[in-house]
Amino acid sequence: MATNYTDDIGPVAYPLKMVSQEVIEHMLGWNIPEEHQELVQEHWRNFPAVSKYAHFLLALIYTFLLLASISGNGIVVWIFSTSKSLRSASNMFVINLAVFDMLMMLEMPLLIINSFYQRPVGYQLGCDIYGVLGSLSGIGGAISNVVIAYDRYKTISSPLDGRLNRVQASLLILFTWLWALPFTFLPAFRIWGRFVPEGFLTTCSFDYFTEDQDTRVFVMCIFAWSYCIPMLLICYFYSKLFGAVRLHERMLKEQAKKMNVKSLAANKEDAGKSVEIRIAKVAFTIFFLFVCSWTPYAFVTMIGAFGDRSILTPVATMIPAVCAKIVSCIDPWVYAINHPRYRAELQKRLPWMGVRESEPDTVSTSSGATAQTQNPTAEA
Repeated sequence: MATNYTDDIGPVAYPLKMVSQEVIEHMLGWNIPEEHQELVQEHWRNFPAVSKYAHFLLALIYTFLLLASISGNGIVVWIFSTSKSLRSASNMFVINLAVFDMLMMLEMPLLIINSFYQRPVGYQLGCDIYGVLGSLSGIGGAISNVVIAYDRYKTISSPLDGRLNRVQASLLILFTWLWALPFTFLPAFRIWGRFVPEGFLTTCSFDYFTEDQDTRVFVMCIFAWSYCIPMLLICYFYSKLFGAVRLHERMLKEQAKKMNVKSLAANKEDAGKSVEIRIAKVAFTIFFLFVCSWTPYAFVTMIGAFGDRSILTPVATMIPAVCAKIVSCIDPWVYAINHPRYRAELQKRLPWMGVRESEPDTVSTSSGATAQTQNPTAEA
């Protein structure tokens, strides 16, 4: 017996019915099975499903970012870990930051796959894996910037007795990983908070939409832990660093005036100091990139928990996520542009990159050289 697909026209109308179904406007989350619908926040159900071409465009962007991250961070880890001139305690923090950036890179293949399926593959498990990688790399990268700022401040303000040794650097690196663990595994194991899809429903982050006191307290705590505290510490250390640099320059001018010479900047000690300042500029640039990448995401989460959620469209919430990935790819190239010893190693090992860097006669141990700069207060 033939089956009627419509009550009024009969089976002849079935092809027309199929076409009409294709043009029905679906809402976000329509393609997620019923048993996994609890993953989709009610907020996202108010928006039309994202076009498959938008998913494919995002996958293409992430493919380029994946290649850039593999090459850039891979070269940083390779050169800083194998070059004798760069094996210093300070540069251990550079390797650590690159490792966190590479962890963030591991999210990108997941998003590319999710984009082609237009949903989180693996549902809750896949979302948890994505969230763990993002939380660990994001919070770890933030506190790594704090440690780098602290190291730069200690090295430049007190180059003789303020330098960290390798044991101290190892302990600080362990501290960065321990700092990132609580708000990574608490939501992963549903102890406090949880990871849920956001935006196009192909990326996952911690839940900032559930309207209860527990979720709002969680959002406030992770906002302070992963953004406010690192930001305040970085600003403090860099303000102290720039104060030390200004004091050093003022002492040089006063000493030059007493000696009736134009400048003292041509001696070896100040050449080393110049290199330290160049490296500090690299660290500050990376901090600036960190602010640019994570500030929008911090605002999105706070608006989701306490503000006007209507402005948080799928596209609006995807832009900060893409910015964070872009910065993780840019970080290693900042070193290629500004770090003198790293540029010298790039010129030696990868001449096809076209990097040109003259070998300095005297550089500080934090940049891989053998000479030490003197304390600015002793130079006056």
